[in-house]
Amino acid sequence: MTTTYRSSGPGGAAPSGIAHRLARALPMPAGAGMARTLVERNFVSFRRTWTIIVSGFFEPVFFLFAMGVGIGSMVGDIQLPDGGSVPYLAFVAPALLASSAMNGAVFDSTTNVFFKLKYAKLYDSVLSTPLGPRDVAIGEISWALLRGLVYSGAFLVVAWLAGAVESLWALAAVPAATLIGWAFASVGMASATYMRTWADFDYIQLAIMPMFLFSATFFPLTTYPQALQWLVQATPLYHGVAMTRELMLGDVSLAMVGHVGYLAVMGMVGTLWTAGRVERLLLK
Repeated sequence: MTTTYRSSGPGGAAPSGIAHRLARALPMPAGAGMARTLVERNFVSFRRTWTIIVSGFFEPVFFLFAMGVGIGSMVGDIQLPDGGSVPYLAFVAPALLASSAMNGAVFDSTTNVFFKLKYAKLYDSVLSTPLGPRDVAIGEISWALLRGLVYSGAFLVVAWLAGAVESLWALAAVPAATLIGWAFASVGMASATYMRTWADFDYIQLAIMPMFLFSATFFPLTTYPQALQWLVQATPLYHGVAMTRELMLGDVSLAMVGHVGYLAVMGMVGTLWTAGRVERLLLK
């Protein structure tokens, strides 16, 4: 039933066995079971331009050594709310992991989707197969998550080698980064469906740049004025940063439930929003 579409990758090549098994292992919600085939298609397409995917790994690594090692040598240790202290490198590494999960998910789910939707008209061809609009939404979000999973796992290894990992809880930072990616990828893809030209991506940058700088990423929350702390805590990236920081520092608390709940709700709302928008655009 899906043979025609699965052979539609670059050069007409069929997906590899690895891609097929990986796609079949992905859990898909009811009504979007064929989204796996779109993940397979993306895998086949991007394996010929793998350098583009690999390049996304280096940005957070450069930030880690520039901020953690360079500036960290001048800042010294950071005081934690519980009275303890950690080196600045260990403090900033979890935030960079969360930020890279956000940036990768947002840009993958907006620029790629916008191009496919507005210029390549890929999804019009997809709908001529047994796939539907919900498969498109879930498939593209899942692909963004897979890329984020690779980035976060590789970054965690680099952070460990650099001495920025304080606890075995850090292993849970990879699925935590995947949760962050889901939250931002789902909302990012929904946002892409409203864009008219490439210039509209300036609004995306306007939204994520302040979060990157002011979500307790580089400084503790207590350094912000009291009147602004509530605003910082309302941003989704703050919850991602706080969650990964607790895990990598081994200081897990009940606040983790709130962070996970916030991002999970954001991911579910964003996924439903994306599915509705894609359906309205492709079936109008």
